[in-house]
Amino acid sequence: MGLVKMTKWRTLLLATIGFNFSFLIWFSFAPFTGPMAEEFGLSLAEIGILASAAIWLAPFGRILTGWLSDKFGAPVVFAIVLGYVGVFSMASAFAESYTVFFVERLIVATAGITFVIGIQHVSEWFEEENLGMAEGVYAGIGNAGAAGGALILPRVFGADWSGPLFQSNWRAAFFYTGVVSILLAVAYYLLGEAAATDERRQATADNATLKQWVHTATRYGTVALALAYVMSFGLELSMNGWLATYYREAFNTDNLVLASTFAATFSIAAGLLRPIGGYVSDVLARKEVDILPVFEGRYREQWTFVALSFIVVSMLVMTLAGLSGTVLVAVAAGFMVGMACAFAEGAIFAQVPAMFPNSSGAVAGVVGGVGTIGGITYPLVYSSV
Repeated sequence: MGLVKMTKWRTLLLATIGFNFSFLIWFSFAPFTGPMAEEFGLSLAEIGILASAAIWLAPFGRILTGWLSDKFGAPVVFAIVLGYVGVFSMASAFAESYTVFFVERLIVATAGITFVIGIQHVSEWFEEENLGMAEGVYAGIGNAGAAGGALILPRVFGADWSGPLFQSNWRAAFFYTGVVSILLAVAYYLLGEAAATDERRQATADNATLKQWVHTATRYGTVALALAYVMSFGLELSMNGWLATYYREAFNTDNLVLASTFAATFSIAAGLLRPIGGYVSDVLARKEVDILPVFEGRYREQWTFVALSFIVVSMLVMTLAGLSGTVLVAVAAGFMVGMACAFAEGAIFAQVPAMFPNSSGAVAGVVGGVGTIGGITYPLVYSSV
């Protein structure tokens, strides 16, 4: 029993706060690529590798923590991750060697695995007909943590930063975000309740076996949703880590705060609009509305297909906007891509717990883990062109 009586809405709030900050600390390096590159002597290609490295451990980490959340409950797993992430974020602030810094930030980047922990936690409290909306709110506001970092960190820790411990703004940012992460870990452990009822918690824990994991991980639905998440969330991850550099380099925008603000418009769209994707999926399923002449009766799948098609169209628009040479047009196109990603991600994770109610953590881990692969490969492509 936690310190306060938890309800489904309090659980949603707790999970959302935890994931929002996880996303902030995950991409806290993005606004500071310029000064970090200068201090460590990094090339543009090496910055691309650093952005990609932020996601290297996420695939396996999400798969593992999804299963662990089913087995031991989300509050315990969430608290452990936030705790060690905070420790290594603080340690990275003191790194003098780039190799040490790289390894420490690699560990900090596992903050992104908290996504599947929260997905599992929320699904243990909400009924099926409202799952899409609830998961959309959780993931949407949570994902907006990247935008929060892009907007807040370079302003709080500006180029003229001078503090009691650090003269470098990025070192101060990494240290103090680490402190907050540890405090959040304690709060999540003390306040969180694993499920709405003991019976539900026990049913999920009993289902968390290796045999059941293999069964759910190899279902066609799991594989299809995982590939769709590569296309949507993988793209979002890469954009979060790369857009500030893109706006700065492609459009000669030397102002760090301005470039980060431009990048934040994408993250805001990708995060805050995600609940719409889940809500539309819920409405179509509840009212049994076919929006396509194919997949008749598969209401959630139809909406997911439409949202994925929107990503393809929006990426073509962003390509043309970049060729125009006008930064504001490119920013508007980036916002459109973020909107498309939001709708698709909300649609996908409205399906996951609805399809696998007693294995939501395991399936969320597979879908979320495989989805992050796009975030690894895309930045490497960006840095080479």
